[in-house]
Order: sequence, then structure tokens, then C-alpha cells
Amino acid sequence: MKKALLIILAGFLAMTVAGCSDETPKQQEQAAPAQMAQPAAQGMTGTVTETMNAGGYTYVQFDTGTEKIWAAAPEFAVKVGDPVIVPEGMLMQNHTSKTLDRTFDQIYFVDSVMVGGEQAAAAGGGMPAGHPDTGGMGDTEDHARPAVTETDVDMSGLSKPADGKTVAEIFAGKDSLSGQEVTLRGKVVKFSPEIMGTNWLHIQDGTGDDLTVTSSTSANVGDTVMVKCVVTLNKDFGFGYKYDIIIENAQVTVE
Repeated sequence: MKKALLIILAGFLAMTVAGCSDETPKQQEQAAPAQMAQPAAQGMTGTVTETMNAGGYTYVQFDTGTEKIWAAAPEFAVKVGDPVIVPEGMLMQNHTSKTLDRTFDQIYFVDSVMVGGEQAAAAGGGMPAGHPDTGGMGDTEDHARPAVTETDVDMSGLSKPADGKTVAEIFAGKDSLSGQEVTLRGKVVKFSPEIMGTNWLHIQDGTGDDLTVTSSTSANVGDTVMVKCVVTLNKDFGFGYKYDIIIENAQVTVE
């Protein structure tokens, strides 16, 4: 009787283990960050040497020049040879991806990975490819006015909104306007889509300045836009990418 009970118990345990192994790959991948325990070092940079997608994540191996490191983030577009910037994340030891049928000795899980640009940019020398120019932030003490984008866009016919500001007035009054909502009208002189999860617009209105705006709205170079936004000062994206003045998450209306 005892032998029979042991056989039954062994069979039950075997079925339980088998059931656990049927966890879907996506569930396992998404649960992975919860298992992390060790914080990652400060941001890292390198060139992608291997990449694949699994369970809603993109895995990349990148070469820093001294070592090869694995990282994973929610799916994003990347290919071998791309330079990447990997921000702070959490380190997992011996992480197994069931979808890939692969175990990583060490891998960093992060919120996102920045793709593009020269590797030197990560040291503060510039922004990733496609990222709006900071106008040399970090080189001088006065960074309030980034370099003006050269453009053939016609600024004639623009009028300042009622109770609104010109771009020049926003720069001049930035200290008193910090955290305040302002309205302006201008022309798009540069548009960079889907960088760090948002669209980047350079706005001019003929006053000689170039204002950087981020928004979920898409626009074309030459479009006249009405912008409602809150002025942000001293925005630091890390890796030396700092704006003394920037307009984030703006409500942009193409007129």
C-alpha cells in the first residue's frame, strides 16, 4: 500500500513540474524583471554584435571595446553594427529565455535602449544620430540659446497668439516662465520622429531663435503650428545630454 501511494505521489509531482514548464515564453520574459536583484552600473555604450527578439523583449549583445555585454528592453528596432547607449538597469544572473532556449550568464534589463549616433556621443560629445542638436550644451556657461537651424522656411505672415509669446520672449523670460504654460506660433524647421519615444520639433518664428519641442504630434518641415506647452529648464537626459530650456510633451496643432 505504501509503495502504491509513493508511486501515485511521484506521478502527481511529475505532472506538477510538467505543468510549470508550460509557462508561455512571453509570461516568462515579462516576469523576468521581477527576479532582478542587482543594480546595474551607470549607463554603458557599445556596438551591437548580436540581437534577437523574444517574448516582447529585444535582446542585444554589445561590445564596449573592453567586453561584450547583454542587455534586454521592450522590443525596439536595432541591427548588428548599430551603436547603442544602454541606461541604468538591473542585472540578472543565469537568466533563461524559454523562447530562445538560451541561458545568459549575465544580462541587464533596462527600460529602453538608445540606438544610433557615434559612440563618442555617450561621453557628452554629441547626440545620437537624428537627435536634435543641443547647440553645444556643456561647452559654455550660457546655453540658453542653442544654435539656430539654417532654414529656407518662410517666416512671413506669422502672428503672435493673443496672450502668447514669441520664441525670443520665451528665451528672454525663461527664468520667470519655468513651469508655466505658454502659447506660441511658429514654423517647423526640423522634425525628428520617434527619438527616445517622442517626436522632436525645432520651432522658429522669425525672431532669430530655435526652440526645441517634444510632442506626440507629427508635423512636416514648413508647417505652421500652434504650440501650447510648459517651459522646462535644465533638463538632463543623462549621458551629458542637457537642455537649459526645452518644451516637453507639448500640445501641437498644425494650422
